[in-house]
Amino acid sequence: MKAFYEHFHGFALGVCMGYAENRDDALEMMHDGFLKIFKNLHKVENLETIKAWIRRVMVNIAIDYHRRNVKRQLTQLTENEVSRDYGDENIYAVLSSEDIIKAIQKLPQTYRTVFNLYVIEGYSHKEIGDLLNIAESTSRAHLSVANSMLRKYLNKLMN
Repeated sequence: MKAFYEHFHGFALGVCMGYAENRDDALEMMHDGFLKIFKNLHKVENLETIKAWIRRVMVNIAIDYHRRNVKRQLTQLTENEVSRDYGDENIYAVLSSEDIIKAIQKLPQTYRTVFNLYVIEGYSHKEIGDLLNIAESTSRAHLSVANSMLRKYLNKLMN
């Protein structure tokens, strides 16, 4: 178990850092994830997919963490309030990955979770809505706000 943990520790922490506000929260998520992994490791049939399975466990732990720590927002935003402008994509080529991760971590937890589920994990807005118990249009709106906040923060770094 120790060797397994040491081998996948960095990968798992990287996944959790995308959802956490800070390193301590990410470590808490990661440790909860490893507890779940060790309880269910015997169920893994194909070792070639272990990394994908670990990612899925960590993402699910992050979603659980989100559910426990964020009050549900009651405001339902309509689709026509969602901005589709993603800004200047050249900015991302100049910034380091640490700058981008720090910017994502500055997002309020709900926006950060929606952003990661959509952009990093590839979930649809319908799937995100189902996971977080919010409307599909609210997921779209949260992504739009997250993108706007990220653009503003990253533009400040560039100037």
